[in-house]
Amino acid sequence: MSDHKKIAKNALFLYFRMFLTMVVGLYTSRLVLEALGIIDYGIYGLVGGIVTLFSFLNAAMASSTQRYLSFDLGKGDEEQLKKTFNATLNIHFFVAFLVFVLAETIGLWFVNYKLIIPLERINAANWVYQFSIFTLVISIIQVPYNALLSAREYFDVFAIVSVLQTILKLVSVWLLFYFISDSLVTYAVLTFLVSLIVHFFYYIYCKKHFPETIYQFYFNKTYYKELVSYTGWNMFGNLGYLSQQQLSNVLLNIFFGPVVNAAYGLSSMIQGLILSFVSNFQMALNPQIVKNYAKEDYKSYLNLIYVGSKFSFFGLLIILVPIYFNLEFLLRLWLNDLPEYTLVFTKLSFLYILIESISNMLDYGVQATSKIKFFKIILGVVLFLSVPIIWYLFKEYKNPSLVYVAFISVAFVTYFIRILFLEQIVNFKIFDFFKKVLVRQLLVSLIIFIYFYYLPPKDIVTFYELVKTSFYYSSIVFIIIFFFGLSKNERNLMLRYVKNKMK
Repeated sequence: MSDHKKIAKNALFLYFRMFLTMVVGLYTSRLVLEALGIIDYGIYGLVGGIVTLFSFLNAAMASSTQRYLSFDLGKGDEEQLKKTFNATLNIHFFVAFLVFVLAETIGLWFVNYKLIIPLERINAANWVYQFSIFTLVISIIQVPYNALLSAREYFDVFAIVSVLQTILKLVSVWLLFYFISDSLVTYAVLTFLVSLIVHFFYYIYCKKHFPETIYQFYFNKTYYKELVSYTGWNMFGNLGYLSQQQLSNVLLNIFFGPVVNAAYGLSSMIQGLILSFVSNFQMALNPQIVKNYAKEDYKSYLNLIYVGSKFSFFGLLIILVPIYFNLEFLLRLWLNDLPEYTLVFTKLSFLYILIESISNMLDYGVQATSKIKFFKIILGVVLFLSVPIIWYLFKEYKNPSLVYVAFISVAFVTYFIRILFLEQIVNFKIFDFFKKVLVRQLLVSLIIFIYFYYLPPKDIVTFYELVKTSFYYSSIVFIIIFFFGLSKNERNLMLRYVKNKMK
């Protein structure tokens, strides 16, 4: 119960962070689109996406570092924790150097010779690319400090720093309207400066509060090999995911031009904001999943995976249904100029989001065991194969919306791959998971579909109607989840909790 309260408290801090960054982020993105224009906005997303492609190293190390730090904390081994932190810090410096070299050679060649960028904007695109590289290098070096805060479950610090970062981003966007120089280049410079400030804050805080961050060179060949091996296979899976997302954006540019890139960038941003609702909940669960596995408390370990998968899906449904039916009004309210395909991209992304929300919990379960070699190989290969499939669909059917059809199809495949691997690695019973989680998710989805099929929502024209219908749709979804998605025990626990709070 103590752990559950801690998870709930951490989730609240993360949701506060998410809510603030989402509201300000939506407003900021509107200002950025207004300040840069559709073409420059598409260029920024495209060029920044090339740099993001190199961050597969960073993403792999982030999850690996947090896994090993959480494992040491679960074992209660403070000495090993210190060795792990210093080892991962050394590896991150090496990764930062490697990324810098790759980005300044292969990446720079690709930006200048393969991307379709208007000739008069190629110089600005190169400046954006350089400062995007600097921003990425800073974020790589910052990872061990963020991972330590997550492993120690200091999520309140994340919330505070996010407030600072959000305010700085908003100020930097406002400044775009006062600079006479190129707004695209200025935005890239200001984004880098914000990242630098945030990095120094994390660095100073961790140095002050955690003795294991005091640097002492540590090298143990066997342990470094284990860390690098885990990271390497994790990297392969992440590279597959990033290739799917970013190379799809490149293919959209080659086949359809930068305006469609702008639509893809906006839908991806909305997708990221909505996924942040569930990722904050999952982020609060992840350290406990690893710690329970380290303590060999497999019952709690599996229970957290079940609970995370189930409630991630239901939480998203409550949010997605009102957004889906009011999407066009919301987009028009948010953006003055709506790029073509933004609406259809965003609607298709919702199904993709729902599948990924439950898949992520299974991924956390596999990664906690450290037995990820064949899991990541198969996952990475499947994700890699989606890129030539998307290329074929674009070539044959000339429809950019097919990019999300491919994403959804591949997401279904990778979902079942995760289930099968988890069964092989730990005592994960597929039948129990289907009965306790998947069947209830499918039943709730079917009832929601039938309800809104026979009682279709009406178009809204005012903000008051938006608020009223959103509350109504969310309430209907919550009621359906309460009666058909929750077990009897879960319903009783929820009712008891509400009664105690009312008293």
